[in-house]
Amino acid sequence: MPFPVDSKWITETEAKLGVRFPASFVVAMGEMNGGAVDVGTDVFWLHPFMDKSDKKRIQRTCNSICRETASMREFEYFQNELVAIGHNGGGDALVLKPMDDDPTTLEHTVYWWDHETSELHLAANDFNELNKS
Repeated sequence: MPFPVDSKWITETEAKLGVRFPASFVVAMGEMNGGAVDVGTDVFWLHPFMDKSDKKRIQRTCNSICRETASMREFEYFQNELVAIGHNGGGDALVLKPMDDDPTTLEHTVYWWDHETSELHLAANDFNELNKS
């Protein structure tokens, strides 16, 4: 069950990954740290920001963006610059990628990484365009 997250945990995740998340993603996740989004042809469950406020929140957020991104980066064909923000349960990932002119800032565009082809497919031009559930 998603719940709000304090911005300090978002900032901590950004520091660990060395990137800044797009504002629309930060605002949405700040209100509901997790949940699911519909990309039209599939549903992706969002990885939360790790929240160390108390034991219950630690348990609910242990599948954090940092942990899941690190796990995905172990796959040979997953591009190391991508940040995994969700999964569809079948091996594909919902990802953000860095801007070409500033690799420390992630694009607003959301992509669907296909585990069978390693190709990126446009999921949305902005996180706010995705239907949240």
